[in-house]
Amino acid sequence: MMSAHKRLLLGCGTRLMVQNGTFSTSAKAQKSYKLVVVGGGAGGCATAAKFSSKLGRGKVAVIEPADMHYYQPMWTLVGGGMKTLEDSGRPMSQVLPSKADWIKQRAVTFDPHNNKVITEEGEEVNYEYLVVATGLQLNYHQIKGLPDAFETPGVCSNYSPLYVNKTLKSLENFREGNAIFTLPTMPIKCPGAPQKIMYIADEYFRKHGKRDKANIMYFTTLPVLFGIKKYADALWKVVKERGIVDINLRHNLIEVKPDTREAVFQDLDNPTTSKLLSAPDPLRECAALVNEGGFLNVNKHTLQHVTFPNVFGIGDCVSVPTAKTAAAVAGQFGVMRKNLSLVMAGSSPKHEYDGYTSCPLVTGYSKCILAEFDMDGQPLETFPLNQAKERRTMFHLKKDMMPAMYWMGMLKGIWNGPKYMRKIMHLGMK
Repeated sequence: MMSAHKRLLLGCGTRLMVQNGTFSTSAKAQKSYKLVVVGGGAGGCATAAKFSSKLGRGKVAVIEPADMHYYQPMWTLVGGGMKTLEDSGRPMSQVLPSKADWIKQRAVTFDPHNNKVITEEGEEVNYEYLVVATGLQLNYHQIKGLPDAFETPGVCSNYSPLYVNKTLKSLENFREGNAIFTLPTMPIKCPGAPQKIMYIADEYFRKHGKRDKANIMYFTTLPVLFGIKKYADALWKVVKERGIVDINLRHNLIEVKPDTREAVFQDLDNPTTSKLLSAPDPLRECAALVNEGGFLNVNKHTLQHVTFPNVFGIGDCVSVPTAKTAAAVAGQFGVMRKNLSLVMAGSSPKHEYDGYTSCPLVTGYSKCILAEFDMDGQPLETFPLNQAKERRTMFHLKKDMMPAMYWMGMLKGIWNGPKYMRKIMHLGMK
């Protein structure tokens, strides 16, 4: 008979080990799925919805620790006071498909050689196929003074639900002086976001009689105002008309000094820069999955991993050379789901992503330039009109229609971008 301290309770997945003559247990749970999706953002939800419906209950798992799912493209409007943070979020339990298993943990290790992902609680999740949809992580700590400076007045960011509500408060409390807007080193989510809020701030200051006391300054790490020339030319006209003359190209924010209310910038023609946004650490630390930049190394057209044919990627975490926006995720999803289905059926990918993405450049409280372009930086517009022009219709498309398309279409796996709409609009010529 065993003494009390040697008594063992054995459960599923438990292994017995002998250490120094005594017994110990190691209870590492293991689960297996046809498809595992890492990430519960736009790409992850769409993928889980489509394939859990196709494969059936219990065949798909989503690894995602967050309680809330946010429609992040709305945060510019939240910062400008046109929407609330609550408008942009829904509980994760409501947006994940009921037929998929939700593993509410953080993925900490990828092991593509053994077809498994390990969670923060040590759970091994085995897969036949893997879709990596982790999005980006915010590295505020790589800017000296952040994130502590967010606890002081006047320092805000529209990239995080923790700080986006501070933007409107900062506009309300502004009296006079420099109003600085920054675009960090690429890659980032929606490269147009930093100047969208600048244009909103300009109009806010005008409406409240403060514009003549505000020196609006824009610092961007890019050598251009916007990466697509057609829209950059239009935006140069906007800043000229608004009297925003302090535009600083090739400058990167490296420090915030809240005590003296100073921002320190680095000249990128002599750079040693860090990334404000990057792929999540667990993904970057898996050398077998990522490229030199730390992003999931996929074929830019098929979205299949270049080494592991049972691994696909979607969204901000992939190495595809296009802007990281929700519109890009929609375009990628239509291709990725078809190619993944082909691979599951024993065939090879044959559908190709053209790099389509969209950046609705909000230029105030009622106007928007709808930038749409492909992987080569060429305009790929849906409507048969000049989308480089500021329009109220495009503003309402961004503010009122796109959120509904996201919640009711994209997250359910039934919106793959405006490809077919574009063909109809252009009579099949595009």
